[in-house]
Parts: sequence; structure tokens; C-alpha cells
Amino acid sequence: MITKTEKEDTEESKGVDAMKQRMITAIIGIIIAAPIILYGGWPFIFVAYLLATIALFELFRMYNSEENIIYFIISMVFLWVILYFDDADFNKFDVIILFAAILLIMTVLSKNKFAFDQASFLVLATVYVGSAFYYLLDVRMQGLNYFLFILFMIWSTDTGAYFIGKYFGRRKLWPEISPNKTIGGAIGGIVLAIVVACLFQSIYPFDQSFFTVIGITIVISIVGQLGDLVASAIKRHYDVKDFGNIFPGHGGILDRLDSLLFVLIFLHFIPFF
Repeated sequence: MITKTEKEDTEESKGVDAMKQRMITAIIGIIIAAPIILYGGWPFIFVAYLLATIALFELFRMYNSEENIIYFIISMVFLWVILYFDDADFNKFDVIILFAAILLIMTVLSKNKFAFDQASFLVLATVYVGSAFYYLLDVRMQGLNYFLFILFMIWSTDTGAYFIGKYFGRRKLWPEISPNKTIGGAIGGIVLAIVVACLFQSIYPFDQSFFTVIGITIVISIVGQLGDLVASAIKRHYDVKDFGNIFPGHGGILDRLDSLLFVLIFLHFIPFF
């Protein structure tokens, strides 16, 4: 018979092992990602296309693992077009409309084995992933400083939310979606992000004023936390723990980049770059 103390020790040991695994994965990820981010160019573009494709597949598999792979291939092609194509005569909106129309035609050809709700999911998933990764490429092309700034703001928000929430968080932020997040943690994430933003602006300044940078930081911090909650809501709805398992201890692409992708979409509408 296992005593309460032994059970607690076992759970604590599992928690430590999980933390070690997460740290090892994070260190390896940084070692691989850092030179690609710093260099930019075609390696960064290639990795962005690869990660976007995997992210789309994570959503596809989560929605219906029994689905015919042909629908994913069609979605993948349009994902790549969204990532690449944009001109005055045939813009991304046209691409999305064509994609939706083709999927609707397939509901007829499949005799409703592929239905409207499935087509709607694929359109939304492809547009979300495609737009977010397109803006990721755009930000990196705008300049390394912008890209690093966004990463630092998201990381500092996550760090502040975790530690402040762990030691000072009392009231839950949204327990129905993410039971571990607290209001204190959310505020702590914003505060630490502002501190890091001030340091970043002092060392690697933008043309904008301190007040503008702080304002952008608050937006990034809030939207990043919303992106995390959106990802949690999706996973809770489809009753999955993680989107994928490509990163041991961290989950899938969307588990690691949920905040970043959401932030990139919203920053597109703010005059910062």
C-alpha cells in the first residue's frame, strides 16, 4: 500500500523530471533556432514554411484524425500560397475565397462525407496559421530588432505570469479555460514585460519614444496572454492536452508559439514597424 507521503514524493519526482525535460528541450531549441533567427534569409523562410505546415497538420489531426489526407494536402497548398503570394491583381483575400469555394465543391463531390463544418474548420485553421506565419516572416524582414523585441516581450510575460502567479496569484483569471492562470500572474507578466521593454529600448533603441514602446509592450503582453487562452480553449473544446508532441515536455508547434502567432496578427494592425 502506497502511503500519502510516498505518493506525494512520487508526484514531486515526476514534476522535477518533467521540468528537466522541458529545460533540455528548451536549451536544444534555442541552440538550433538562434542562428536561424539571427541569419534570417532563406533558412528562416524554409523553417517558417515547415513550422506552419506542421502547425496546420496539428489542427487537422486534432479536429478529425480519421479525415482523408487529401483535404490536408489541399489546405497545405493554399497555406503555402498565403505565405508566399500577394500582388495587386490577385491578393490573399482572393486566395482565401478560392480555397473556400473549392472546399465547398468538395462537399458535393464527396456526397457530404466531407461536410460544411469540416470545410469551415479547414478554412479558419489555414487562414489563422497562414496569416500568422506570413506576419512572422514580414516582421523578421522588417528587422531583427523588431523580431527579438516581440520574442523578449512574450518570454518576459510568460516568466512574470508564472512566478508572480505562483507566489502571489490568488484569484483565478479564467478557471473554465485555464485553471492555473491567475489575475495576479497576468498583471505580473505585464509588469515584467514593461521592465524588459525599458531595458531593451535603452540598449537597442527604436525610433519611437519610450511611451510608445511601453504602449506596444502592454498590447503584446495582453494579446499574448489572450493567445495562450485561445489555444487552451481550443484544446479544452477538443479534449486534447497538447496540439502535438514534436517538442518533448512542451507539446507541439502551436503549444509553443500560440502567444507569438496571436501577437503577430494583432501587431499587423498597429503602426509600429
